[in-house]
Amino acid sequence: MSGKRFELRILPLFEDDLNEIADYILLRLKNPIAAERLVDDVEAAIYERLSCADAFEPYPSTRGREYPYYCIQVRNFSIFYVLIGDIMEVRRIQYSRRNMKPLL
Repeated sequence: MSGKRFELRILPLFEDDLNEIADYILLRLKNPIAAERLVDDVEAAIYERLSCADAFEPYPSTRGREYPYYCIQVRNFSIFYVLIGDIMEVRRIQYSRRNMKPLL
């Protein structure tokens, strides 16, 4: 663990994923409080990880990648990010019980 703080970059794909999840909770399940709480928890988990993003094991993947994925668990969701130099690039958020292989 380096102890350095990483710069945050969030990809539009992550934002699309999170908006889709929040919209489902808000509109389909009709639970605006839960939707807002999930978004707040996701944001807090990402900012908390910035100070130690390199202290975790890479997410297991069968694909060869230049930058391995790392995972943050928030409730029933997995947030995936990569480290590119001193940048923590948040790429996806998915329901944890989904088959991740075709997505990642």
